[in-house]
Amino acid sequence: MKRMSQTVLEPEVVDSQTGSAGWMVVIYNNESNSMDEVLSILMTATSCTAEEAYIEMWEAHTFGKAAVHFSGRAECDRVAEIISSIGVKTEVVREWPEES
Repeated sequence: MKRMSQTVLEPEVVDSQTGSAGWMVVIYNNESNSMDEVLSILMTATSCTAEEAYIEMWEAHTFGKAAVHFSGRAECDRVAEIISSIGVKTEVVREWPEES
């Protein structure tokens, strides 16, 4: 049996201390904003499609919160600021919380 050589690609590990990856924006459901307002601000802030915005809005409405954007810390802070400008509560958290 002939063995073929294989190239193994390692995933790129980005140093989360520099703020270049590993963060996410979470939105929380509220009774103040209309669904259309939330859809519009999600599309504006994250450049997502209407379909993706709808899924995220539905998840927040149904489960109380939803992750809506994954990126570096600075980018997540920017997105959260835009979304919160209409009164939607946001939080920027690590995508993978460090174990205690």
